[in-house]
Amino acid sequence: MFKLKIAPSMLASDFTRFGEEVTRIVAAGADLLHFDVMDGEFVPYFAISPLTIAALRKTTDVPFDVHIMVTHPFRYLDALATAGADMITFHIESADAPAAVIAGIKARGIKVGLALSPETSIDTVIPYLSQLDLVLPMSVEPGRGGQTFQRSALAKIARLRQMIDAQNLAVEISVDGGVTPAIAPLAVQKGATILVAGTAIFRSPQPAVVIEKLRQG
Repeated sequence: MFKLKIAPSMLASDFTRFGEEVTRIVAAGADLLHFDVMDGEFVPYFAISPLTIAALRKTTDVPFDVHIMVTHPFRYLDALATAGADMITFHIESADAPAAVIAGIKARGIKVGLALSPETSIDTVIPYLSQLDLVLPMSVEPGRGGQTFQRSALAKIARLRQMIDAQNLAVEISVDGGVTPAIAPLAVQKGATILVAGTAIFRSPQPAVVIEKLRQG
């Protein structure tokens, strides 16, 4: 149903030349750009802000996939909508009621995704599947780049794919964390349709080659 998409994670880019990095990685073949927003509370780190996303929105038409690792996602919706987010993915473990956040994102004309951390059962997201555009079973602990892919995510991807197809839903499955050209085929075979990769792309002297290898799935 969906063509495989590659979403370079801007968290792994060179923050001293953010705008140039966007231009470079779009030219290398990115289908989406993945932005991580963190509040220092839900995860013990801070990252990209809505103001930064707004500034970068002026540099490209490529869709912005914004992953918010925050305790109160509802507080960020207006700022991210204004910044130009095309999709907002929030965590099932956050403090706000999922149904209210989903409705709030949709009310702003933005696609909605729901993420779950490695230790969280996919049973928590099943009640919301029919309301989503994307589900993201994290393959690393949220909040920090450069981690190793946790293969336990593969079973979650497979089960989600089975349920999504059984209900004939138009829901993408994204994989975020430790994704490399070696991992990509495993995730795609299980049913992933979006591959988020940071370190593998940005630390390569040939990002276009890495993106193409990921795309071959």
